[in-house]
Parts: sequence; structure tokens; C-alpha cells
Amino acid sequence: MTAVRVLHVEDEPDIREVVEISLSLDPNLVTRSCSSGHEALMVADDWPPDIILLDVMMPVMDGPATLARLRDNSKTANIPVVFMTACAQASELELFRSLGIAGVIAKPFDPMTLVDSVRAFVRPIDERFDVLRAVFLKRVGNDATALMKHRCAIKDGKAAAVAMRGIKDIAHGLAGAGGIFGYSEISDAAAAVEHAIFIGQGNSASDIAIARALGQLLLCMETSAVPRKQ
Repeated sequence: MTAVRVLHVEDEPDIREVVEISLSLDPNLVTRSCSSGHEALMVADDWPPDIILLDVMMPVMDGPATLARLRDNSKTANIPVVFMTACAQASELELFRSLGIAGVIAKPFDPMTLVDSVRAFVRPIDERFDVLRAVFLKRVGNDATALMKHRCAIKDGKAAAVAMRGIKDIAHGLAGAGGIFGYSEISDAAAAVEHAIFIGQGNSASDIAIARALGQLLLCMETSAVPRKQ
């Protein structure tokens, strides 16, 4: 069974310790703890969890404020967040859910059943992969826009070198990621662009080869929005 990363955010050290002990009952849960929202943002960016257990009432940056910052970061925007709170009145729960959280675990909680509660909120791996694929497709759209701007800039001798570096960087990233999400044609086309640039620039034959490879990559990226089965 694939290990599930759990990030727990709580300012009270006693509660952090109880949660860590409780979740250790499941060997397939890997838990990291943070004492503040600010720390959680840094950890989530460096160690992307599968789910975040987030205390609501914390000093400086509370749960809702931390959630908003997580949603602003493309790397953490789609991670399921579960609020852990003693504020479990119906009106408060409705407000929390309106923020787009996966659910709420009320305090006090039963340490012996916390694992089951957390497991109930963890997305199946295929659903998580679908989310990542959607993020990749959004990236493809942004990269296509950037590539077209770089292609126009190449015509400007002063900006050509910078534009070419930008194309190479984008192509390198797409060459590695496309096939992972089922878009092998993007990977192949991006690799062809990177190879054409690597061979060399500055003569008409090389420039034509780069332009053709870039045109093929943009065509593949344009058609990538069509859904396909894995």
C-alpha cells in the first residue's frame, strides 16, 4: 500500500504529540507536524502532503488564513485540507465548508479512531492523479502562451538569446513531464525542440529546424486539451 503523507498543523504541543502517536497506529501514514501556519506553508511547499490536518484557532495566522495561502500556491492548491476545531456548531461548520475544505474533525477527538477519520478524507490515488493531470494541463496552456511570445521575440535580435533560453527551459520541463500524464507526444515534441536548440543556433538550417520543432510542439500542446484515456 502506498504511504500517505499527512501534515498536521497545531500550535499546542500536547495535541501535536497525541495526533502523532494516534496516526502512528497506521504504518502507511507518514506524519509531519508544524506549530504554525507560516511553518506549514514552507513544509507543504517542500514536502507536498496528501492531506493537511489544520487547526482553526492559531495565533498570527489562523486556519482559514493558512488555507487561503495554500490555495494561492499552485503546488499546494489542490491538497485536501481538514479543519480540526472545537468550534463545531452548525453555523460554523457551514462557514468552514464554504471555504472549500474536505471536512472537519471535531475536538476533542478519539485518539484510537483518528486514523479512520483521516483515512476517510484521503482521496484515492487515481483521483489525486487526475488532479495533478489537470494542473499539468493548466501548465501546458500557460507554457504555450509563453512559447508563442518567445517565438515572436526571436525576430528581435536584442531579445533572441533570452527568448531561446526561455524556449529551451520550457521544452526541458515538458519533455520530462508530458509522458507521465499520458501526453507522450508533448514529451517527444518538446525533446525535439530541446535537441534542435542543443545542436546549435545562428545558421539558417539550425534556425529552420528549431522553428519547425517549436511549431510541432505548439500543435501538440494545442490538441492536449482533448481528453484521453490512460
